[in-house]
Amino acid sequence: METTRKLNYLEGKLFEYLIIGLLIILYAPLVIHWYDGWLNKSISIEHEYFSHGMIGLPFAVYITWLKRKQWQRLENTTNPWGGFFLSIAILFYLTGVSELVNLSLPIILIGICFWIKGLPGLKLLGFPLILVLLATPNSLPYLITPLTLPLQKFIATTAAFILIQFGIDVSVQEIYLAVGERLVEVAPYCAGLKMLFTSIYVSLMLLYWTDNHRNKQKASILLIGAIILSVTANIIRNTLLTFFHGTAQDELFHWLHDSWGGDVYSSLMLGSIVLLLNFLDREKNQVDKSEIDYK
Repeated sequence: METTRKLNYLEGKLFEYLIIGLLIILYAPLVIHWYDGWLNKSISIEHEYFSHGMIGLPFAVYITWLKRKQWQRLENTTNPWGGFFLSIAILFYLTGVSELVNLSLPIILIGICFWIKGLPGLKLLGFPLILVLLATPNSLPYLITPLTLPLQKFIATTAAFILIQFGIDVSVQEIYLAVGERLVEVAPYCAGLKMLFTSIYVSLMLLYWTDNHRNKQKASILLIGAIILSVTANIIRNTLLTFFHGTAQDELFHWLHDSWGGDVYSSLMLGSIVLLLNFLDREKNQVDKSEIDYK
């Protein structure tokens, strides 16, 4: 009996290693292509919206590694949905269409979870699967671009209002700001969608990392706060860009718009989300301490 259990265990491990090896062969070139595009900005603008995957994908792998013993303890059971998702993933991969090939990665991972461990396996690795899905480049940014017009108008109007308070002669029409004879457009990309996506993604990672993802109140406050911080930061960024461009400070404009200045600005904004979470934790600890003292 003991020998049989050991053989079954070794067969299971060998099967899992074969699956991991196959996934590496199939998807390593794709993931390398994503990283090359994100790092060198050689990928389409829509795909740059998913550059948060640079930190999200390794984090997903790390979480999966931590849960490996829990995975092994789960009973091997095949769920029919596994075959469905695996079939869809294979079909998408074989089309050769870049977006479908991209989407085949999270789909095949979902299928594998269903096929090997059933629904319990999917639940166990649910969060890393969400991270992979949200980091997979697709056409969502392109599809929602028409819906960003109200946000573009709001940012343009608010930026103009701020500049007027500093005595800058600026006029605004729809999504365009004019300072002197220079015109600045708050384009969909400049409306901060990429920063917004990244803020929400990083917030989810922080909530999981600090084990606050089960606290619905704290999670809701952090996510809403991250959205507010992202929009506010983008208003300030567009205000600065309009000022730099309108006053012919072209070097500063390009530094903040498409050089490393923009990366620094985004990093500072993400840092503010960490500070917000720390503030929420301190408030929670103070409330808990007050309740203990009262008792």
